[in-house]
Amino acid sequence: MRIDQQNLETEENSMSMSKKDFIALADFLKARTITPNNGGTFTPYQIEQLAEFCAQQNSNFNRDRFLGYIAGTNGPSGGAR
Repeated sequence: MRIDQQNLETEENSMSMSKKDFIALADFLKARTITPNNGGTFTPYQIEQLAEFCAQQNSNFNRDRFLGYIAGTNGPSGGAR
């Protein structure tokens, strides 16, 4: 079976993460981030690494907004809470 590399690359490029995907991921991470008061799953370092990954997926990704939303300092669109 022969794989058409050009079609594969086009499909990969069209499957970048959207704002909706980033918000869903942030909601998931928010509920599982380790704080002094809970037994969360993700450390701040891991969250930062995921933010770096997201930035590579979409050039419009706003790292500070993403991290602020997870930290609870702003809403999903960047506005103050």
